[in-house]
Amino acid sequence: MNSEKFSYPKQACACAVSLDLLGDKWSLLIIRDLFRGKSTYSEFLKQSQEGIATNILVDRLKKLLAMGIIDYRREPQDKKIKKYFLTDRGIDLYPVIYELQRWTLKHVDFDYTDNTKNWNDLIQNISQEEVINQYQNSYRTLRQSEFGF
Repeated sequence: MNSEKFSYPKQACACAVSLDLLGDKWSLLIIRDLFRGKSTYSEFLKQSQEGIATNILVDRLKKLLAMGIIDYRREPQDKKIKKYFLTDRGIDLYPVIYELQRWTLKHVDFDYTDNTKNWNDLIQNISQEEVINQYQNSYRTLRQSEFGF
């Protein structure tokens, strides 16, 4: 895994840089879906409730690849299929997703999906640190079993 820092071409505050790189809805939803076990183009396209357009999905996958947040391996049985995974840099984004979800639950009234209900129940019973560690470690275990590292 490449642990070098991603190079940003201009002077800016850290918040502006992260929003410029990751601040669109689709990049974070792809990262969320990877944490949920999705790994192929068709899974991102067809199994996410938000309904991403094909051109946007292709663009965001390329962007996340270029930043070293995700990578892929070709499926051994069908070399046309790419199986995407989070790199260590991508796994480090889980606390961002955690905080976005926590803020939303605290400040917005909306109808919860089953995933949101389950996650809300989880955060009521264990600490923030434990939730973050659980998600990051679960993903590392999944990546180990699927990709061997």
